[in-house]
Amino acid sequence: MRRVVVTGMGIVSALGQTVGEAFARLGRFENCVSALPELESYKGLNSHLGSLAGFSRPPHWNRKTTRTMGEVSMYALAATEQAVAQAGLDAATLESGRCGVAYGSCSGSIMPHLDFLSLLYTHELKNITSGTYIKLMPQTTAVNISVHFKTHGRLVPTGTACTSGSLAIGSACELIRYGVQDVMLAGGAEEFSPSQVAVFDTLYATSLRNDSPSLTPAPYDARRDGLVIGEGAATLVLEERERALARGATILAEVAGFCENTDGTHVTNPNAETMAGALSGALADARIAPEDIAYINGHGTATKAGDAAEAKATMAAFRRPVPLSSTKSYIGHTLGACGAIEAEMAILMMNAGWFHPTLNLSSPDPECAGPDYIMGEPRRIDAEFVMSNNFAFGGVNTSLVFRRAV
Repeated sequence: MRRVVVTGMGIVSALGQTVGEAFARLGRFENCVSALPELESYKGLNSHLGSLAGFSRPPHWNRKTTRTMGEVSMYALAATEQAVAQAGLDAATLESGRCGVAYGSCSGSIMPHLDFLSLLYTHELKNITSGTYIKLMPQTTAVNISVHFKTHGRLVPTGTACTSGSLAIGSACELIRYGVQDVMLAGGAEEFSPSQVAVFDTLYATSLRNDSPSLTPAPYDARRDGLVIGEGAATLVLEERERALARGATILAEVAGFCENTDGTHVTNPNAETMAGALSGALADARIAPEDIAYINGHGTATKAGDAAEAKATMAAFRRPVPLSSTKSYIGHTLGACGAIEAEMAILMMNAGWFHPTLNLSSPDPECAGPDYIMGEPRRIDAEFVMSNNFAFGGVNTSLVFRRAV
């Protein structure tokens, strides 16, 4: 079975518009959440918080580049351009048919839906263009990336909510492992929308600390009061290891293990038993023991049920207090992007031997007892293997294991 490595990474997020910027801000322990006055106009919406990417279109993009893109696809393309450049992929590779795209988001862009809605009310097509549907379709990020880079290989759109990015990475890894593709552009993206805040608000799962945004989210803490919606994108270039070595590429990490499973019990309530199965499955896929994992980047949404189930699942799989922290405490929950963003941060931290603390975590909830939470100060760890976990509505559980480049 072929080995899969990471040779390029790119990001668009509240932490920064490049991987370097994002990691530098992570090192300053800056919370990126803010109160958004525009959310106050929505009657019945309790949470007015968000974490915005602050994205600006690159100057080299023209109208032709973006005519089929909403913001979610623009974020995805910007992150992918960075990753492709770092990996040093040429047009011959991208267009060879041996390079594919695996990419996802919770949905396409939200605003084009209004244009179709206006059609139903006004019976006029004046707001509909040839690109309107392309901007909102579920595969919009994957397709726009593929068209831009002229890829002809596999296209794998992943729309599994909060595991969209991690499932894309795992699926891309499997395609390379088994010889279907040699190179994959993989990741996830999400654009901020009040509708996403409303989804979790109706479930009483959003933070209500509108007057103190820097104090939320607070994953695993006894005082946590819910999640904060964020946005962004991250792309990883995955490549067959021998191919990468032969062309002299810099290897950032190896994708050592992956597992996905489903709860099959409830659409929104997490299941600690099957979540633990995903973690154990990723360890088995990587052919390592639980004690080989030096650090876990947790899903850590700061919801009552989610954090507690994750802690129980982690202890069931590891049976020891493994070091763990949540990147969502810095940028909120970026939904379809979080799996890819958190994978990149886990890789960067592994290579630096430095791991960030969870912000706003000072008193772990007894219901979340077990893991060795990194809090207050960063921690130096010599890690050969790290894990990144994500869980989604529909009972979709994913776990990725990364190995330091050797």
